[in-house]
Amino acid sequence: MWTRLVVNKVFRKTIGSNNFIADFPSTDEMSLEQWGESGKDYYRESFFHPRKHAIHYRMFVSTWNVGGIEPEEDLLAMEELLDTSNGYCDIYVLGYFQEIVPLKATNVLGPDNTATCRKWNSLIRKTLNKNCSFDAYTFSHRSDKAEDSNKKRNGVVGQDFCCLISKQMVGILITVWVRSNLRPYVRYPSVSCVGCGIMGCLGNKGSVSVRFQMHETSFCFICAHLTSGSKEGDEQCRTSNMAEIMSRTSFPRGPSLGLPKKILDHDRVILLGDLNYRISLPEATTRELVDREDWGALLAKDQLIAELIDGHVFQGWYEGPINFPPTYKYVPNSDTYHGCFQAKSGEKKRAPAWCDRIIWYGIGLKQSYYGRGESKLSDHRPVKAMFSVEVNVPRGRLQSQKNLFLSERYDQIPANLVDEGSSSDELEYKARSSFMV
Repeated sequence: MWTRLVVNKVFRKTIGSNNFIADFPSTDEMSLEQWGESGKDYYRESFFHPRKHAIHYRMFVSTWNVGGIEPEEDLLAMEELLDTSNGYCDIYVLGYFQEIVPLKATNVLGPDNTATCRKWNSLIRKTLNKNCSFDAYTFSHRSDKAEDSNKKRNGVVGQDFCCLISKQMVGILITVWVRSNLRPYVRYPSVSCVGCGIMGCLGNKGSVSVRFQMHETSFCFICAHLTSGSKEGDEQCRTSNMAEIMSRTSFPRGPSLGLPKKILDHDRVILLGDLNYRISLPEATTRELVDREDWGALLAKDQLIAELIDGHVFQGWYEGPINFPPTYKYVPNSDTYHGCFQAKSGEKKRAPAWCDRIIWYGIGLKQSYYGRGESKLSDHRPVKAMFSVEVNVPRGRLQSQKNLFLSERYDQIPANLVDEGSSSDELEYKARSSFMV
């Protein structure tokens, strides 16, 4: 078995685009029956009302390199990570898990260790559904009407959030959660994994990408862990990793051959992860500027910002303004950057840097928040962002959508912005701030 696993990884053999964990089956042929009349009505209206209307959902995106440390059974800590004290979003995209397991040979070459993945997903479920009237019941559209009636009488009406996709490759894990009443309008979930690590192909470095279509809009999220190091040439290795991820990531075209195949073919694209880009300054200068909290001087030498400006691999990508301290490298369980005191003999020093980032491509995404969390579990700090994401729906479905989503997170575009002559390009976030130099 080990021989087959190693050969598959070395020769980049795919494990299948539908090989992921979810609360619902991913077989699209079954979806209309599972969804019932609401799903069938949606497709009828998509066919007979081809004109589209744009609505906005709130989306929370976060990334965190947890350094191979298992999660604590602390819902308060998870609430801080998911920022639920400020209300709930409609979509959660979580790449908390670069180095979800220690990057040792048995984990890199052998089967994925899923125990830690299950623990994180369990904590996420408990946190997002904390205010529900149940915990043990996972809602299934396969329940018959009589069974549903019994569950409603017992106070169980279906969970608030369900896991749409959860996929692990060695130490990289991305998990996507949506409100349960959004699930009937999600189609074609799939995954694509790219290893860029040992021998240029193993999964200790690389990416896990997930895609799906919500209403009439396609989404792609890439959780990446790129080459580390601050030596000369390491920056080019990271950019080369990204070029390979862009080239090798591929999704099925779907039954009608009309679905996006490559990352940038999708309507909404977000890259998150430990991208490992550093600050091109001497270590002593970097530490001095960090002590002075002179973020502008540091960001002027930030390698990822330089790549965004040069526009080679990252042409057309955006990042919100950074107004928070570097997220790496801390002494775990402290507020002290690594190397501020006498290092152990032979131990490498790591200058502070914004290794953990969230960037996006194209239009239809408006970032309203970009910051970091203060969990001290790892030598990284988590980074989080909030987006308002534009999604196209058939006009005939709009009124029912307004009735379905009653939270403050639902945000319809004013009618005067979507008249007959308006295009989706005109709704681009024109006031968006890109990288700050």
